[in-house]
Amino acid sequence: MKYNFDEIIDRRGADAVKIDGLKSNWGRTDLIPLWVADMDFRTPLFVINALRRRLEHEILGYPMKPESWCASIIHWLSSRYDWNVSARELIFTPGVVAGLAMVIHSFTEKGDKVMVQPPVYHPFFLLTEHNHREVVFSPLILENGQYRMDMERFREDIKGCKLFILCSPHNPGGRVWTKEELVEVARICYENGTVVVSDEIHADLTLPPYKHHPFPEVCEEAEKNSIVFMSPSKAFNMPGLFSAYCIIKDKEIREKFREYVTANESEQGNIFAFTGVTAAYGNGTEWLDRLLAYIQGNIDYTDDFFKKHIPLIKVIRPQASYLVFLDCRELGLLQNELVRLFVEGARLALNDGAMFGKEGTGFMRLNVGTPRAVLRQAFLQLQTAYDSLKK
Repeated sequence: MKYNFDEIIDRRGADAVKIDGLKSNWGRTDLIPLWVADMDFRTPLFVINALRRRLEHEILGYPMKPESWCASIIHWLSSRYDWNVSARELIFTPGVVAGLAMVIHSFTEKGDKVMVQPPVYHPFFLLTEHNHREVVFSPLILENGQYRMDMERFREDIKGCKLFILCSPHNPGGRVWTKEELVEVARICYENGTVVVSDEIHADLTLPPYKHHPFPEVCEEAEKNSIVFMSPSKAFNMPGLFSAYCIIKDKEIREKFREYVTANESEQGNIFAFTGVTAAYGNGTEWLDRLLAYIQGNIDYTDDFFKKHIPLIKVIRPQASYLVFLDCRELGLLQNELVRLFVEGARLALNDGAMFGKEGTGFMRLNVGTPRAVLRQAFLQLQTAYDSLKK
């Protein structure tokens, strides 16, 4: 089938945070929105049609978790990652962030330490702080255009931590961690009694030739000591369904988490959450491969444009996802000046890099999950603002 990722769709008036949230966040509506981590492409028709078919039965009663939901996940993980998962190891959660919050409550008490690696997806540390746990920051190192873990510091920082929240692949840096890196993390955490919680929501967006390694698969210590969260929401552009799941291989950890989930009735998914996952994983291979090729083209276009026309802003090429971290430090601007350059100068809405931790100061996060014509216009506007800055 042919998929048209160049189609420009007017998303205004659909209560989309990315569009209709411009006014509340920036006080204006004339910005090109390249911030929230959803895409401007149509949710694939096989998902939409599955939801339509369900609506033909005009009673929206309480749903059971269908066997097809488990089966579709098991088949997807096997075919995509050669990872064998059983139905008993799967637990539904209403989104990855909600799942992370449940893990924090299940495995820690107030005052306990939880480690994260900034710059990183901000709910990791905000959830921890808001639930009165202590955040331990163990920063990544930006080296030769990519982030890496500081393993020497990691060994020290992990001591006394009940949880380590891993972002794999990494957001906002786009790193796909190697098996060797993950094995070292797994063994250090196992030795210290620290449970690893791996957010792998961007796994399906891993770009060739890179290979995503589900954390429990890398070694025995990882399998015995981890909780993995996944969802088709990013890859198939359906985050509004709030449908995710976790995989827990270890029986003791799984039963402890399931006890919390059951006690709070948090595993009661909605009709469309189950239907959407089943449709995406059951029909999505070709669509996803075409999407990844288009995203790779957008990343190539972005990198080439900045090198030619905006050379003081360095593109950190993602190895996964449509999120691109821009290193703007050579501009020599304060963070508020940098944000003003993008918003007032270029009329663009990007994520302020500082939201991912102080290590994100001097950076901006760009979402290239949009038609190339939109990127072209956005970059021309940024080039004009950049050239005015340099005069």
